[in-house]
Amino acid sequence: MSDFCVDLKSAACFGVAGNFTGHLEQAGEAVDFVNIKTVEAKAPKAIFPTYIPNGDRYVPKFLNLYPFDSEKIIYPANENKLQIEPECAIVCDAKWDGTKLVDLKPFCFGASNDCSIRKEGAKKISQKKNWGKCSKGFSENLIPIDDFSENGILSRYRIASFLVRGGEVFAYGEDSPVSGYSYIYKKLIDWMLEKFNGQCDEGPAENINLYLNECGRPEKIMVSIGATRYTDFGEHNFLQAGDASVVVLYPGDKYLPGEIKNLVAAKDFSAPDISFLYQTVEI
Repeated sequence: MSDFCVDLKSAACFGVAGNFTGHLEQAGEAVDFVNIKTVEAKAPKAIFPTYIPNGDRYVPKFLNLYPFDSEKIIYPANENKLQIEPECAIVCDAKWDGTKLVDLKPFCFGASNDCSIRKEGAKKISQKKNWGKCSKGFSENLIPIDDFSENGILSRYRIASFLVRGGEVFAYGEDSPVSGYSYIYKKLIDWMLEKFNGQCDEGPAENINLYLNECGRPEKIMVSIGATRYTDFGEHNFLQAGDASVVVLYPGDKYLPGEIKNLVAAKDFSAPDISFLYQTVEI
């Protein structure tokens, strides 16, 4: 395992909606964004908060609860449709100029499970994301970013995800390159800065600049930059007690997909160049 680690409890944490073509349609959430205008068809739809460390005036109380765990997912009460959202997450140093966020410098990345409740009637994306302790996943094995561009380390990496049930390993998300995100590298950073400063409280989106300023303009911001498309199995199978949710970020120039599946089956998480997230599901 990597010795590189980050304490997210003082960071503000977010996710990106719609950064992999087809995911929102599979998740049954595309209809939520029909009135959200984007500059181009493939653009992500919104940034949503999953954890805001402080604030009690504008920030909803549930967002103050730290939701991340590297070992388990605790099922939300009275819900029965819970899905893995396999993602690459980046942790950034944030630069502020007064109330405006003016720069984000990604310095490490890791496997993220932006786990989501599939339910109708939730007015905001965040209401399906943070239901308390152990509702999301973030790997403890983080990998430093040398250069957040097509010339950097992330261009080598792929995202794989699995559900382990009854001792059998099922591919849950499509094995996808990080470079396959609709927005990545500088284009993603520019888009995020625009949203962090100007996103309105509209439809499923929230005014996150208001949240960030209320919580003291955090020096670090973590963003899960989008979930991959599901396999047919992943699209139609929800998490159950006793399952294991697995997200893996691995260098595709070194490992084959079959090798990654074998490592998951063997629970071999020792490779320092792989970010593993293996969470058991508990009621």
